[in-house]
Amino acid sequence: MCPFAWITSRWMLEVEKVRPITVNWRIMSLSVLNEDKDLDAGYRESVERGWLPARAATQVWDRHGNEAVGKYYTAVGTRIHNEGQKDFEVAVREALDELGLETEDILEAARTDVLDEKLRASHQAGIDLVGDEVGTPVVSFNGTAFFGPVMTRIPRGEEAGTIFDAAVTLAGYPYFYEIKRSRTTKPEFD
Repeated sequence: MCPFAWITSRWMLEVEKVRPITVNWRIMSLSVLNEDKDLDAGYRESVERGWLPARAATQVWDRHGNEAVGKYYTAVGTRIHNEGQKDFEVAVREALDELGLETEDILEAARTDVLDEKLRASHQAGIDLVGDEVGTPVVSFNGTAFFGPVMTRIPRGEEAGTIFDAAVTLAGYPYFYEIKRSRTTKPEFD
């Protein structure tokens, strides 16, 4: 759901092409993150709708592992972010179909809380790495993790690697915590 997590995920796939890293996917959920928070009605509705794709991701992860959940995230995220699909059930169904997964079984299970314990555990593992003052995205490498980076464009090629190198350098300093400035551009996914 989070456009910034989407951009960061695409950035990490670019980094994987130019640096010797392997992306290991974990599920963080804005629905889990915000379930007990006092939110305005519009955002609360969005958070509630987010349960289905997160639960479907958990089903994919539980049944098929890390690589499959990465492919699922790409398939469903492309529909939601790049193609503007607002009906999350349609996005999830099409993504599962594209990947040749057990669409009906996964959707049926994703409409329930059957794997919410695993979803919450995955989410909490990410929060435990960075603390509870943040949201998504979270990246982790070389024994450290942080919230972000929050970007509105996807760095490509060597630029993605250069930004990664800088992030690793900052994250490696044990007394580094935060860089932030106001966003002046909206997310673009191309």
